Amino acid sequence: MTDPVAADPVAAGPVTDGHDPLGRWRRLADDAVLLDGFHALKHAVRFGAQVPVAVAVDRRAALALAEELAPDVREALDGLLTEVAQATYASLVSRPHPTAVAALAVRPTRAANRERLGRTPRTAPVVVLDNPRNLGNAGAVIRLAAGFGATGVVTTGTLDPWHPTVLRGGAGLHFATAVERMAVDELPAGPVFALDPEGDDIRGVRLPDDALLAFGSERSGLSAELRARADHLLALPMRPQVSSYNLATSVAMTLYHWSADGGAPRVPPAP
Repeated sequence: MTDPVAADPVAAGPVTDGHDPLGRWRRLADDAVLLDGFHALKHAVRFGAQVPVAVAVDRRAALALAEELAPDVREALDGLLTEVAQATYASLVSRPHPTAVAALAVRPTRAANRERLGRTPRTAPVVVLDNPRNLGNAGAVIRLAAGFGATGVVTTGTLDPWHPTVLRGGAGLHFATAVERMAVDELPAGPVFALDPEGDDIRGVRLPDDALLAFGSERSGLSAELRARADHLLALPMRPQVSSYNLATSVAMTLYHWSADGGAPRVPPAP
């Protein structure tokens, strides 16, 4: 396959200077995670991710977007972004983002995530996705968890919560919380409140800050292993004959119920 940078002298210019972002990208791509789009990069930088390389087809437009939407990271992005040709950008990503911005970030180590998840006392729950199947749903849940200030998101089973599609759905907010895959017997300590249609109405239960909030897979519900680990089964209010909620919707409803006791970040007053 022809290298678009080598074939296009216009494309070669921005990536063959002393910084060589394309060479750095190719050296790091196998071990780093892709930040796909301006908003993913913005959130990752805001929450302290290590970003060794970032590119944009239109650097000036990307910085203008930062000035408008994220002035707190505008200076950092100014130091990170290298402008590249459209063909070069397209060679780095499988599905170009409308903002034509992409970056690579260092994935937190498993040990660091486990330490964050296991630290006590916890001031916010851990969300547990038991054998999730849908990558987009997992990304949406991570975005929700970050917004509510949850301690982290743990997945069991085969889905990689750092898959590029999950990262895209999470908009870079993996770096705002602890995201890790674990076996059920590795879960952090704390009471497990598992969502199940046969459980008690969640509206009559107070969720403690150190809870593990567990949600079954989109198709088969809770695994037998997770069900056995559960201390409480809870059900969300649902009209008869409606079969289920979307996974991310269920997580949002449950986190909101927890937040109603004051655990989540407060919305600042309007200026």
